[in-house]
Amino acid sequence: MSGNYEVVIGLEVHAQLLTESKIFCDCSTKFGAAPNTNICPVCTGQPGVLPVLNKKVVDFAIKTGLALNAKIAERSVFARKNYFYPDLPKNYQVSQYDLPIATKGFLDIVSEGTVKKIGITRVHLEEDAGKLVHRGAAGLRGSTSSSVDFNRTGVPLMEIVSEPDIRSPEDAKTYMEELRKILVYLGVCDGNMEEGSLRCDANISLRPAGQKEFGTKTEVKNMNSFKAVQKALAAEVKRQTQVLDEGGRIVQETRLFDEASGGTISMRSKEEAHDYRYFPEPDLVPIEIDRKWIEDIRKTITELPQEKKLRFMKQFGLSDADAAILTDDKDMADYFEDSVKLLNEPKEISNWLIGDASAYCNENKKNVSDLFPPSGLIEIIRQVKKGTISRKTAKEVFIEANNTGKNVNDIISESGATQISGEEELLLVISEVLAKNPKQVAEYKAGKVQLAAFFVGQVMKATKGRANPEVVNRLLMGGLMQ
Repeated sequence: MSGNYEVVIGLEVHAQLLTESKIFCDCSTKFGAAPNTNICPVCTGQPGVLPVLNKKVVDFAIKTGLALNAKIAERSVFARKNYFYPDLPKNYQVSQYDLPIATKGFLDIVSEGTVKKIGITRVHLEEDAGKLVHRGAAGLRGSTSSSVDFNRTGVPLMEIVSEPDIRSPEDAKTYMEELRKILVYLGVCDGNMEEGSLRCDANISLRPAGQKEFGTKTEVKNMNSFKAVQKALAAEVKRQTQVLDEGGRIVQETRLFDEASGGTISMRSKEEAHDYRYFPEPDLVPIEIDRKWIEDIRKTITELPQEKKLRFMKQFGLSDADAAILTDDKDMADYFEDSVKLLNEPKEISNWLIGDASAYCNENKKNVSDLFPPSGLIEIIRQVKKGTISRKTAKEVFIEANNTGKNVNDIISESGATQISGEEELLLVISEVLAKNPKQVAEYKAGKVQLAAFFVGQVMKATKGRANPEVVNRLLMGGLMQ
């Protein structure tokens, strides 16, 4: 709700599929190639060429439809979506219109402790357009010229359209996050919003509280992060609320989110479906999807994020919060399970991954998959449990092992920072500390028990931080009580 209005949001998410070649030709889909190098006569629409459908693209769409509880069509057809833009070499985009791959699904999200079901209208396939590179300004406005890179033309996209069931910018962000996790777990999309492999357009309108009819919607584009989705929609809610409160009328249009100002900017009037003059693609035969094809794909779907989170809580005794963080990233979830197979210390492993490992990855802009193998982490945990190294030293070993690739035990041996746990050696140090501080000993025995920390600190100082704190505490307390 926004004041006297109810917010109505529907999202259109475009996911670039993880195929090595494009949807209708064998050009590479690799990101970052030099402009106009991953192109051929087919994807650039040269006369006389014919498209050939990449079967893996259809497999991925079926897989996604099943994961989103959707109905898979027995027959699906490609269509031409006609419009002119400089980055569209054929002046039409091959997409799907009235017969998509999947329809009538749903995705559950958790919002403020409540499960909300967001309907999925359709999942369909299409080819991507090229990319305009503007010169002289950050965007189109103010630029002096534009160049076009057709590398992205023909890259396979899967569009996932939600029902207008989302009622707040915060829920829109949550929906996007949950959808991304599913796509990554399925292995159909890498979910990288910064590189444009996951994009989102939002349709948003306001209606008076209690009214059934939808208000006039606007489409918001140019949102390249989850935070941007939330900020852009919040800004548009604020704008529409102000227009309506002042007695104005919302115009159906496409608006861009401007990161700098935090607001939305009018781009063009919103097109309707008939503006694109859809008609069946004459160069591609209809896709016939039989039951066996669907069931073969269903068998390839592994455990999805919500299922994994619940299993982690039940099997490993993790909290809801810890299980959510671990399963938010598939690589982290896999790393955790591989580690637990080597050492049955799920809580300790979870603490390392959520704490030091995540901090290291964030600081060094790495993924969990870039870390040393789980065996390295397990060896560090074992050395801490044995008392060979302190927790502080363990963190230093973790960082060095990941930075250099050196063996954990070699780093520990070379560091000279092994922990002193032998009672005889520590008792000698404790005796010296007590002998040097008779006044504090007397005060402790007289009831000033907070001085215990002072004695521990003196022992740690004398051993240059190498003393095992647990052993020191036990021995020190025994010595002070004599």
